[in-house]
Amino acid sequence: MSDNAAPKNVPRGLRPTLPKRPEMEEDAWTRIQREQDKMKEREFVRFTVLKLDPAWRRLPHVERHKHKDEFEALVGEWGRSMMIYAYSLVGTRGDADFLLWQASRSLDQLHSFAAALNGTALGGWLSLPHSYFAMTKRSIYVNRYEAEYISKYGGGDALDSARIAINPQGSKYLFVYPMAKTRAWYELSHDDRQRMMDEHIRVGHAWPDVKLNTSYSYGLDDQEFVVAFESDHPGRFLDLLMALRVTEASAFTLFDTPAFTGLAVSMRDGLDALG
Repeated sequence: MSDNAAPKNVPRGLRPTLPKRPEMEEDAWTRIQREQDKMKEREFVRFTVLKLDPAWRRLPHVERHKHKDEFEALVGEWGRSMMIYAYSLVGTRGDADFLLWQASRSLDQLHSFAAALNGTALGGWLSLPHSYFAMTKRSIYVNRYEAEYISKYGGGDALDSARIAINPQGSKYLFVYPMAKTRAWYELSHDDRQRMMDEHIRVGHAWPDVKLNTSYSYGLDDQEFVVAFESDHPGRFLDLLMALRVTEASAFTLFDTPAFTGLAVSMRDGLDALG
């Protein structure tokens, strides 16, 4: 079934010896359908972190060249129907070589793309030390500084769509890490969490050139969020993270590692960096 196709309100069951589940009342089903319609614009997001078997570098040059051609062509083909950006991790990580940032409204499409990569000759030489899966979603916290930010830096027209669709700004570097909050965070009242997020947002606005892309993983993957920052200057990102560390909300972070610093590259340049 397509991700965008709402199932009918028909009782279903798989075991022939047991009765099917009861049909929902029509009012409840109508409300569910309205919520499903709201989600059609949201996207599934995946960060695929790949590691090359060093033995691949000892293959003949001609064979490695063919592997690269096939892999590059496949990514280019899929990139016409979904978002795919490549980042080299060569020189910044010891356990991974490149990262593919993907976004699509269809989970089936992400699955099919991953299966296609597995079927390439190069795919046989790649392992997956890290993988993060998430969805876009509007934040439950109010940005009380949004009007002030827009008056200073602009961009108001694009803010709403950016909350439900990934729209990279094309920076030279991408900084990615998974994150989860402690249980104590969720025991606080919403007002207390909003107050702490006010400080967190205010600090973040002091670095308008560092663009944040937040996606949500509750129940979909091991983390609660995957955060991806874009910037042309790694030092600006480093200083922002240091400033955020001393905010009150930061004390409720359960984990925010591993962290990846990727260099934006063409798929071919990323493959050439492998050897």
